[in-house]
Amino acid sequence: MPEKQWMLEEIRRMKKDMNALILAHYYQTGDVQDLADVLGDSLDLSRKAADSSADVIVFCGVQFMGETAKILSPEKTILMPRPDAGCLMADMAGVEEAERLRREYPGAALVAYVNTTAEVKARVDYCCTSANAVNLCRQIPEQEIAFLPDRNLGQFVASQVPEKTFHMADGFCPTHHFVEPQEVHEARARWPEAEILAHPECTPEVLALVDFVGSTSRILERARVSPARQLVICTERGILHPLKKASPEKEFLVLSPRLICPNMKKNGVEDVYLALKNRQYAVEVPEDIRTAAYRSLERMLEYA
Repeated sequence: MPEKQWMLEEIRRMKKDMNALILAHYYQTGDVQDLADVLGDSLDLSRKAADSSADVIVFCGVQFMGETAKILSPEKTILMPRPDAGCLMADMAGVEEAERLRREYPGAALVAYVNTTAEVKARVDYCCTSANAVNLCRQIPEQEIAFLPDRNLGQFVASQVPEKTFHMADGFCPTHHFVEPQEVHEARARWPEAEILAHPECTPEVLALVDFVGSTSRILERARVSPARQLVICTERGILHPLKKASPEKEFLVLSPRLICPNMKKNGVEDVYLALKNRQYAVEVPEDIRTAAYRSLERMLEYA
C-alpha cells in the first residue's frame, strides 16, 4: 500500500477512535483540503469547532486560527499540525500597537481583524473578519474607529463607511499587499471577457481596478453565480481547489504568481497524521487572556 494512502487510512481510524474533527482553511494545499471534514474560512471554521461534538480538533491553518478556536472552545483539544505556521500580518500588530492606538485615540473603538494574536484580541473592543468588517464598523455605536492590523482592509472598510472616522495601523498581508495594479491591467488585456475578483487585503489601487471585492467565502460564492466563464482570482491560490470543484465548467486564473502564503502551505498530510498520532502541538491560551479575547470575538459574532 502506498505510504500516503496508508496515512490517510490511519487518519480516518484515529479520527474515529479519538472523536476528532479535521478543519482546513481554503488556502491549504489540495491534499489537505481533501482530507478535511470541514473546509472554510477562519471564522466559519472556528464556529464549526465550537459547534462540533468532537473532543479533538485538528486545525489546518495558521496559528491565530487555532487560538481563535481555543478561545471559543476551551474544553476541546485544538491541535495545530505545524506550530511554525504563523501569520506575518498578525506579527505586525502586537500588544504594543494596540496600546498605542488606545492611547492616541482614546475615544475610538479599537477593532482588530481576526488575523491577530489572542493577546491582541484580549485588548480590543471588537474583532471582525473580512466578511463582516464593513457591517460591524457601520453598526457599532462608536463614530471613531482605530483599526488593526491590516491597513488595506481598514481602508476598504473606511471607503464603505464614510460617515465614520478611521485611524489605521500599518500592517498588511504580504501575500496580497504586493500585487500591483499593472498586473490587473495585464489580466484585462489578456482575458478581456474575464471577471476579476479580489480580496480586500489587496491595496486600494488594486481594488479600484477589479470587478468584485470580497472575503474568501464571498469570492467563492460570487464565482459560483457569476455568468463569466473565465474568472481571474486575486487572493491566495489555494482557493483554486474549491473553486474548480464547485464550478468545473469555468476557467479560474490567478492574477499574480505572488499570491501564495508560505505559512498556509506548511501543513501536509503527514503533519496531520503525526498531530493525531502523537496528540502534539496542542494550542493553549491562558484563561485570563482567553476570557478577555472571548468578549471581542463574541461581539464579532453578533455582526457576522
